[in-house]
Amino acid sequence: MSDLILDETICRKKGAGCSAIKLILEPADKDLGGFSVRRLLPTRALPSVGPFIFFDHLGPATFAPGSGIDVRPHPHIGLATITYVFSGEILHRDSLGHVQAIRPHEINWMSAGKGIAHSERTPPQLRAQGHTLEALQLWVALPESEQQTRPFFAHYASSALPLVETEGCRIRVMLGEAYGVKSAVKVHSPTLYVEVELAAGHKIRVPDRVAERAVYVVSGSLKAQATSIAAHEMAIFDETAAIELTASEDARLVFIGGAPLGKRIVWWNLVSTDPALIEQAQKDWHNKTFAKVPGEQDYIPLPDSK
Repeated sequence: MSDLILDETICRKKGAGCSAIKLILEPADKDLGGFSVRRLLPTRALPSVGPFIFFDHLGPATFAPGSGIDVRPHPHIGLATITYVFSGEILHRDSLGHVQAIRPHEINWMSAGKGIAHSERTPPQLRAQGHTLEALQLWVALPESEQQTRPFFAHYASSALPLVETEGCRIRVMLGEAYGVKSAVKVHSPTLYVEVELAAGHKIRVPDRVAERAVYVVSGSLKAQATSIAAHEMAIFDETAAIELTASEDARLVFIGGAPLGKRIVWWNLVSTDPALIEQAQKDWHNKTFAKVPGEQDYIPLPDSK
């Protein structure tokens, strides 16, 4: 959920026992008023993993009838947002006119390009009955040549995200190619994003031939040789091949990675290699000349104008 200023919220420690782990990140919870968000990226120590420059884990949060999330319209440039829901539902609206619910095992991909605004709210029918919500929202940087392209939005049903199932292991390839299957989601650069449900005692091999890669434990816990990786920790791997992870208990995890795209300026929800583009987007949002979200009246002001 992007109604947050990017800052240093993460403790860092070296992996011990498995030489293939360079770093383990531990998030700090951020309370957004009734629900919490765990942020893993970016940090000053590690601004990105491959093209991924932002990693948020929302919930699981239980909302009573009449309550839910309300992330008001806010702007983006120079990035693509990837929203994936484990439970519950989020209603996306954007300045291109899209109104799209995202449900479990689907992906909303929003490429900001030169500029897009969107809101994220609980749908009215779900708000009325109460619900539990758990989701991941990740950002990838756009290649420098595509930072000023026209924005676009795409929704992918679960059928576009291929499954690989073996005993004790269920793999969903959301972006990129791994485990012999390829996602239908269009990406801008070599990108990997995989969800795994792993039963206690079972193993999975970390995808190889990926320039940079990491694993995040959504729930449960893992071991890489003698190194334990607890729930809500992210382990960053080096180039070692054939790394195996074992579930210490039933676990859900995601792999992320891909080719790095170089240094980016990240200011609030705005990303670019050019500070002038950040400054112009700030002015446009402050002056209310940025693209608007149809049907939305409220918005999130620039952080320094709150």
